Amino acid sequence: MHRLNDRQAEAVKYIDTPLLVLAGAGSGKTSVITTKIAYLIQECGLSARSIIAVTFTNKAAREMKERVGKLVKGKASHGLTVSTFHNLGLNLIRREYKTLGYKPGFSIFDAQDAHALIGELMQREMGSDDESVDTVQHTISSWKNDLILPDQAMMNARQPHEQLAARVYEHYNRTLKAYNAVDFDDLILQPVMLFREHPEVLERWQKKIHYVLVDEYQDTNGAQYELISKLVGIRGKLTVVGDDDQSIYAWRGARPENLALLNEDYPSLKVIKLEQNYRSTSRILKSANTLIANNPHVFDKTLWSELGMGDMIRVVKCRNDEMECERIATEILTRKLKGDSSWKDYAILYRGNFQSRLLEMKFQHHQVPYHINGGTSFFSRAEVKDIMAYLRLLVNQDDDNAFLRVVNVPRREIGPSTLEKLGNYASDNDVSLYAACHDAALSEVISGKYLEKLQRFVSWMDTVSRNSQTSEDPIQIIREMVEDCDYENWLFQTTPTPAGAEKRMGNVSFLIDSLQQSLERGDEDATVEDAIARLILRDMMERQEEEEDNDKVQMLTLHASKGLEYPHVYMMGMEEELLPHRTSIEEDNIEEERRLTYVGITRARKSLTMTLAGQRKQYGEVIDTTPSRFLDELPQEDLEYSGFDKKSSKEQTQLTGNAALAMLRNRLSE
Repeated sequence: MHRLNDRQAEAVKYIDTPLLVLAGAGSGKTSVITTKIAYLIQECGLSARSIIAVTFTNKAAREMKERVGKLVKGKASHGLTVSTFHNLGLNLIRREYKTLGYKPGFSIFDAQDAHALIGELMQREMGSDDESVDTVQHTISSWKNDLILPDQAMMNARQPHEQLAARVYEHYNRTLKAYNAVDFDDLILQPVMLFREHPEVLERWQKKIHYVLVDEYQDTNGAQYELISKLVGIRGKLTVVGDDDQSIYAWRGARPENLALLNEDYPSLKVIKLEQNYRSTSRILKSANTLIANNPHVFDKTLWSELGMGDMIRVVKCRNDEMECERIATEILTRKLKGDSSWKDYAILYRGNFQSRLLEMKFQHHQVPYHINGGTSFFSRAEVKDIMAYLRLLVNQDDDNAFLRVVNVPRREIGPSTLEKLGNYASDNDVSLYAACHDAALSEVISGKYLEKLQRFVSWMDTVSRNSQTSEDPIQIIREMVEDCDYENWLFQTTPTPAGAEKRMGNVSFLIDSLQQSLERGDEDATVEDAIARLILRDMMERQEEEEDNDKVQMLTLHASKGLEYPHVYMMGMEEELLPHRTSIEEDNIEEERRLTYVGITRARKSLTMTLAGQRKQYGEVIDTTPSRFLDELPQEDLEYSGFDKKSSKEQTQLTGNAALAMLRNRLSE
């Protein structure tokens, strides 16, 4: 308790009525929850078995349990429930499966299982396509989160797509029950329905549970809200910790208004605000406070810090998205080479994963180690690996791994049996798989039809290789190679939705564009082989796992950044239609985008840089951008603008790049 500030200590000790701890970013909310659990056990005499603490992620639950374990030793902590909402629901269903009409050993369908079942039902009953399966699955999930059952969904359905979803919902639920299965959303829905329909079961659970604590309360949906209120009952032994300014998950059902609902459901609700921030400088917090004040609030709060004003917040405009990424990469390189920071001190936050592709290329070009948090690295995507394997084979026909990856992608009816025979032959004769396909003696082990398919493949690759070396436009030859093998059609055959296939084909185009840029940036006599070799080296660097060295720049979306903090933060893409996102503008949901920006700002501890591009390439077109409205909502006296005319932007980028290179040369000479 002696480590807590006055407000935190008050929140720990208050147990008379329901309590809302309004906890701002970086205000030490986890310490409050864990200390309060220990206080309830050690000072209030509650049994650990009668306390439930609920949060949203397994990681948060594990951390909470570990911290409680350090405060409450031995048997006193036995039986304590610290879990996610869904684990809590699963335990309730396991205990009450008979009342719910399930048999023991019921199955849990994940999102993929549910998608497959819904698709099967729609195909059988309605002959629908894959794209509408996604929409129907999302609609059913939303209904379950709002505690809407099939009958009610059918009654409320007005539009044709709603009526379709309601019919599927009924079939889907019946089929799940027949399979003795529940889906992810049922883990909350079923216990709530159990408590609604069986008051005697609810009473039994209310007698077991004497205190409930909930973290990240602003992220609860309708079903989760009711589950907690049922368990708490009229006793009101409840502490919830939340921050309405950090509610950024409306797209998956979160309802920040649940914080306001507490006032209505519990008239004796006590509110304690945690406003002291232990993370960021005062200037960063002032910017966050000023921005979020533009949203309506039920509960007002103002974050403050004792860490001093700190650096000005920089707003940097670059000529285009490539220069934006170049600027970020060279700045971080320069700052790191000065020797006053580690790579892991830097984080780049962006609105959408697509923004990471160009930045990855820049980091690899400048040999900056990085880690993509919560996203898929560009080079680890299947379609990028496929085309990289083709490129590797063009450069090195002895690359057996590359050969095996692409010999049957797209399908050429070259099966495992044929490849096994080819492998044995190549091994016996000490040649590569590719070279073995040219050997006349191979016909003794592989029959005519399958031998012909192998030889047709290597003959085609020989032609591509020759043309790429002799053509004045080798990149065009590579584009034709992708076209000739019908790779785009292969993606459409093997990707669940056309939109997904288009996105994957976009990654292939981006890779080839990067190869072209690499070739253009090389020496005058640089060959396509040199450019491919540079790209392969980048790929190898990307895949090289350093077991104990996690010193890498962090790249992540704004959504994934919640709960994290970094000394130096770059928020890129501060443009209208990106942040705030176009969809949110169209749906008039600017408040959530403002909260997302607030979350990004409050990740920064020492320095914050916001970047934007004057022009951005989208779907092959170059478009002019407009700076984000959120920049105007920040306290202008705390902002330092640069690059807001084209000339200074170009010169500044060049200067930064030259400074980084000069410093690198000095370090190398030392």
